[in-house]
Amino acid sequence: MKFYPLILIFLFIGFAIMSFNPVYKGVENENNVVNKGLADFKTKLDQLKSDVYQFSEEKIPLEQLQESLKNTRNSFKEIEFYIAYHYPEFTKTHLNAAPLFHIEAAGTSAYTLPPEGLQVLDELIFSDEAAEEKEKIKAITDFLYNSYASFYLSSVKNGLSKGNNKTLPLRIELIRMYSLGVTGFDTPGSLNVSEEAKHVFSGMKKYINDDPYFKNYNIQKANAILTDGIGYLSKNTDFETFDRIEFYKKYIQPLYEEFGKWDGRSDDLKEFSGWNVNNKNFFSSDFLDPYFYTLLKKEEDNADLRALGKEIFYDQNLSDNGKMSCATCHLPENAFTDLKSKSPSNVEGKTVLRNSPSLYNAVFAKRFFYDLRAFYLEQQAEHVIYNEDEFNTSYESIIKKLKTKPEYKKAFKTAFKNGNISKENFSKALSSYVASLYSYESDFDKFMRNEKEISVDAKKGFNLFMGKANCATCHFAPNFSGLVPPFFNENESEVLGIPTKPINQKPIELDADKGRINSPVKKENSWIYENSFKTVTVRNIALTKPYFHNGAFNTLEEVMDFYNEGGGEGLGLKMKNQTLAPDKLNLTQPEIKQIIAFLNALTDVSKR
Repeated sequence: MKFYPLILIFLFIGFAIMSFNPVYKGVENENNVVNKGLADFKTKLDQLKSDVYQFSEEKIPLEQLQESLKNTRNSFKEIEFYIAYHYPEFTKTHLNAAPLFHIEAAGTSAYTLPPEGLQVLDELIFSDEAAEEKEKIKAITDFLYNSYASFYLSSVKNGLSKGNNKTLPLRIELIRMYSLGVTGFDTPGSLNVSEEAKHVFSGMKKYINDDPYFKNYNIQKANAILTDGIGYLSKNTDFETFDRIEFYKKYIQPLYEEFGKWDGRSDDLKEFSGWNVNNKNFFSSDFLDPYFYTLLKKEEDNADLRALGKEIFYDQNLSDNGKMSCATCHLPENAFTDLKSKSPSNVEGKTVLRNSPSLYNAVFAKRFFYDLRAFYLEQQAEHVIYNEDEFNTSYESIIKKLKTKPEYKKAFKTAFKNGNISKENFSKALSSYVASLYSYESDFDKFMRNEKEISVDAKKGFNLFMGKANCATCHFAPNFSGLVPPFFNENESEVLGIPTKPINQKPIELDADKGRINSPVKKENSWIYENSFKTVTVRNIALTKPYFHNGAFNTLEEVMDFYNEGGGEGLGLKMKNQTLAPDKLNLTQPEIKQIIAFLNALTDVSKR
């Protein structure tokens, strides 16, 4: 493991403490439970550091160190709702980062940095290699200890940041618990999901009962749900058999809705998060705000604008040769894909580099294309317009064509007060249509909203997806994509080691497409992004074959077989930085069929 210079450590820590706070309103003292929780976490870290050094000197057994880490993580979980909300970047980067290398920007430069924090320690200390990784465990523990010690001293001296809304941190934590906690994403080594969730509930309960502010609300109802939830989590401790449907319906969703009645309509997160604070159910169409992800504003959008965007979407005359429209590669009857391994070029007999992902829920992303080269939906369209293999044209040419058509003159005048046929208005219209293609009315969504029943196999498949199969550690609920919860303001890409053909066809060879490392975003030109591709949603996946960026897999069974073997590395391919665990999942054929039954239940093509 490589470690960055000491000066950078202090720079990042100081910057994180002072600046990374979406709801920063000045420093004040918070309620006593938070202050006690911060102190308890510091005490547990003191003990963990001591135990790590004793373990390195073989003075204590591994089991004692594992117990010490559990205690430290449980202490953190009791205050995570507060510290991760008010200091999200500091928490994500220094306290509880995913165990993967990452890019850290510094001015115009960027550095490839190793992970640090509790997740990394969980993976190491609960691994079979813990005894061989003593020095790495010590180094990471020291980073964690020093980072938090600096933060803690600052909080004691200056107080804590405090936002306008006291229940938003609680609601965000429920999203975090369900999408990252009970899936095992947060505990990659121990899979200690029930115990940690129990401590999350315990921290919430202490918080709402300690602060007089909450007496204005129905804390009796919240207390009852939290108490029952703690009991449920104490009894249901097995990672593989944990029922994530029952847990959601009995505890997560009722708490989420109840907290939303308190003061959940504040716009503290408006500029920071794509989550819609007015939402009442994770599996409703209003869970995410599409206007967070586009340059189009909500007040600008309307039915006339969407109708204009739809007309533009299907207009072949806008391309240079008059033969290609957006619908050439995104056909509505195929869930807005083209069912081809690689989408056709404007040159007959030629294809573009990759296949076409579905446009359903495509708006819910902070980065676009498989290599994440575009930062807005509008920028994604721009790449297609100027690409020599696709529209091979320019905005100037398109606008010129539109101005010659009476029907477009009328449509633009109806959709816009100024009636201008301009690049800006063209982009808004197209964005309006694509943003309307959300897909949250599947059988599974309706089931999670108690509106419909689904098969036993689909239910079991969802629990496998969220648990044993590890699918939800990359395809995060509820969008089931790489849009990272709980703030939904960044996209992940993954290195899977995707081969050129299904694994039952020999020989197995790594696809030559290098993915994100070759994108024009130069600051991300790092070895960690070689063979890395955007994690797209699995909603409507039953209709969007062939699969992966290269369309190498024709069936969901083939896809599941690939994952079951541990991806490319698990199949023996040499990978620099596979982010998918190379271990076999040991899924049985009946279990694979159950996962596919769940995936089939995610189909919804009601929007056109």
